[in-house]
Amino acid sequence: MKLRALLIDDERTDREELRYLLQPFEDVEVVGEATNAGEALELICNLDYSVIFLGLCMPSLNWIEIAYLAQKKPNSPSIIFTTANEEYGFAFAVNDLNYLLKPIHPKRLEEALTKVRQSNGTLAGPKSNPLSSKNEGIDPSLERLEVVPVEQKGKIILLPQNDIIFIYTDKSNVYIKAQKDSYLTLLTLRELELRLSPTVFFRSHRCYLVNVSRMRELIPYYNGTYTIVVDDDEGSQIPMSRSKSRILKKMLGL
Repeated sequence: MKLRALLIDDERTDREELRYLLQPFEDVEVVGEATNAGEALELICNLDYSVIFLGLCMPSLNWIEIAYLAQKKPNSPSIIFTTANEEYGFAFAVNDLNYLLKPIHPKRLEEALTKVRQSNGTLAGPKSNPLSSKNEGIDPSLERLEVVPVEQKGKIILLPQNDIIFIYTDKSNVYIKAQKDSYLTLLTLRELELRLSPTVFFRSHRCYLVNVSRMRELIPYYNGTYTIVVDDDEGSQIPMSRSKSRILKKMLGL
């Protein structure tokens, strides 16, 4: 029996990433997506779902109302909250709620789905889940990248990872920023995070990966966060979330 999933998140890249992470689970089928409260409420009222992935901190979305409505249905779906805010994660853990911290790790996703199967009485999992294998959740067929394929004027260029200063998403596209130019890549940000060296690239924000060796300054920002200044020609400034700021400060001994 397949688990019918609804994804609720206003960020298209987050929904695409979650879809990608769910692909190896043969018993999970994504049958709907919502980007705002209106769409979410309409879909929940008109269709039955086994599990809802509910993004928090979305503008104009009352997630409590969404969760309450879903639980009032005769065959109420399980809810997995998704958030980039570690404080929410702590609160959910204390209250034994199913949640995932962004960026979502494949192993944590597997654990969250196991809870859903147990609550639904569906103990059989996917036939295979390559993302939960050894090597930090990387599919064995997806080896570490020493070069990244990028597009430029109709040609494919193989860019060495040491030439990459940072990687970012813009709407549905992913770009690689080198010293002077930005290049389009067909790889997702999540794929790049998994396949590039974790000792070289740091996920500063859900939309950014930064080459640690190319960081030059940390500018204090409000609420305990920082802006990263890198050493490309433009002196680009990279945002950093509060949770990632704490991680980087520990890494640097600050």
